Amino acid sequence: MDNSAQPESEAPQVSDTPRVQPRDAAYWAQRGTDLHVSAAPANAINLNVDGRRVVSPLQGFGKMWQKTYRIRLEGATVTPAEVIQTWKTNFPSFWPKGNHFYGPITGIAPGEVALLNLTTGGMPLSTGVLVLYADDESFTLMTPQGHMFAGWITFSSFMEGNCPIAQAQVLMRANDPIYEMGLTFGGHKQEDKFWRHTLHSVAAHFGADGPVTLQRVCVDRRRQWSNARNIWHNAAVRTALNTPSRWFRRGGTSAASTN
Repeated sequence: MDNSAQPESEAPQVSDTPRVQPRDAAYWAQRGTDLHVSAAPANAINLNVDGRRVVSPLQGFGKMWQKTYRIRLEGATVTPAEVIQTWKTNFPSFWPKGNHFYGPITGIAPGEVALLNLTTGGMPLSTGVLVLYADDESFTLMTPQGHMFAGWITFSSFMEGNCPIAQAQVLMRANDPIYEMGLTFGGHKQEDKFWRHTLHSVAAHFGADGPVTLQRVCVDRRRQWSNARNIWHNAAVRTALNTPSRWFRRGGTSAASTN
């Protein structure tokens, strides 16, 4: 019998080399998928945001759409970075009247959460968005459970020849059957009008004017009936049930309400 000592097993080698982060890591939201609002303005309705998860188009119900809105800033001598910085700083003021974006004090930055108080068909809708990504030439907002659509919208700017372009691109599905019905019967037209107005406002800020082009592609025509239960989080229904009646009397302005 060989009584020679057995060699001791070697301890696993632990590298002291620091883990390399992707070069764009600082531009992405680092928090988890649950949203939390640290503070809300006194005149904002804070509903359907805290504790909600962000949802991708794969988690929505309706047909999947990609819509690209684009406007040329003819005559404007600005860089894409200047366009995006201005867009971030003035984001709420470019929206149609009656719709409010309550961003954080720190501005549009990765991981921040903003409240949205919208008017759809004369009814209030309180929801929010997560700033999923933001760099010098683009930023992306992602929607939570209960929002009208599951997906994200990316705002960007780039040069086309010598002309700066401002663009908004949406990838989305209606979150539940109620929203899908709304989009089918006029909702898409309302959304198109919303983003056309926004892009015209951005262009006007730089002294430019022109048509907004729209490219609409149905990426997936299937409705995901397994996600029909998303209706439980429908922010429009929950806002109508929880919003003080004075909101309706005053045409969309209300004191803050907690979630």
